[in-house]
Amino acid sequence: MSATDPSKFYQVMVIAGEASGDLHGSHLIQAAAEHYPQLSFFGVGGDKMGGAGCKILFPSDELSVMGVVEVVKQLPKIFRRFRQLKKILLGSSPPDLLVLIDFPDFNLRLAKVAKAVGIPILYYISPKVWAWRSGRAKIIAERVDRLALIFPFEREIYGPLGVDAEYVGNPLLDEFTQNQPQGDLRKKLSIGADEQVIGIFPGSRNSELEHILDTLVATAELLYTRKPAAKFLLPVAPSLSRDLLEQRFSQTGVPIVIVEENIYEVAMACDAVLTVSGSVTLQLSLVGTPMAILYKVAPLSYSIGKFLIKITSFGLPNIVAGRKIVREFIQEAAEPASMCDEMLRLLDDQDYRKKMEQDLKEVRQLLGAPGCSLRVSDMIVEMLSA
Repeated sequence: MSATDPSKFYQVMVIAGEASGDLHGSHLIQAAAEHYPQLSFFGVGGDKMGGAGCKILFPSDELSVMGVVEVVKQLPKIFRRFRQLKKILLGSSPPDLLVLIDFPDFNLRLAKVAKAVGIPILYYISPKVWAWRSGRAKIIAERVDRLALIFPFEREIYGPLGVDAEYVGNPLLDEFTQNQPQGDLRKKLSIGADEQVIGIFPGSRNSELEHILDTLVATAELLYTRKPAAKFLLPVAPSLSRDLLEQRFSQTGVPIVIVEENIYEVAMACDAVLTVSGSVTLQLSLVGTPMAILYKVAPLSYSIGKFLIKITSFGLPNIVAGRKIVREFIQEAAEPASMCDEMLRLLDDQDYRKKMEQDLKEVRQLLGAPGCSLRVSDMIVEMLSA
């Protein structure tokens, strides 16, 4: 690898528009700080990136909106923030390199601006072109200099397009390695080893919570009726309102405990989890906790999206495995009685449970080895040294 000038500090702009991007960005910055102290990071992220040493221009949750209808409501703010970043890229002191983390609708437009003025661009965590809007793959190839891919099957997509695309492993493996669950949460909460614990995982997006909270609450109420001795845990992400969740569940008789421990500790404490789709499903897979997946957005957003989406599975464990190993409850099918039945099966049908646990081990193996964040920081240095 070519070396950067040790006497020079390099300014790297990082744009992460969602909680998962903030998480992966923070690990990248931590790895870079350990091995390449000549790199300085600034940009858009959340508390995790800020804590890792990135200078945050504005928080990523200002941009993190899910669904067509929801995005339209936030367009004025999004455009204002885009103009702010564009001004930096076109200004007298632009960054030496731009790192874009997922968040394609915003980031690909920003890539076009950076490309026009010759700023090198690394796209970390490719947009899910294998899921929908496959035409974006060509746009990505035209606008970015290098791609850091987190799923091995993505290489087949970008290979024919001539873009420099490298599979770096999955960043959640780094996170899991750094945050190995100790299994202490049950003891901390005075939950016995023989008690059944049900996890209710609402995700990290407030816009998503708006459409699923009532369904999660209703399902939890049904589960409590059927399993009155069960304990319930709900992990709250920093981007969500704990007060809102506490207020909503306080109106029920469900004895749910809202916790802020890392997601792996909560997953290990649970016997089965009802979860939203997204990165959290891979986090559960790494622990090996059986789950059911819920996906529900605004009806208009879903009506539009179903004509664009070309995959048959929404859950990442199913996509990585290449087959259905976890049941998914999508939109109208996200009905409390059906999800309650599935959760009870995960709790009480030992053969069914063991089969899912074995399938989740396969998902972990398919994701590869840790070290993703360091590999991406190596790519940054290679680009700066070119």
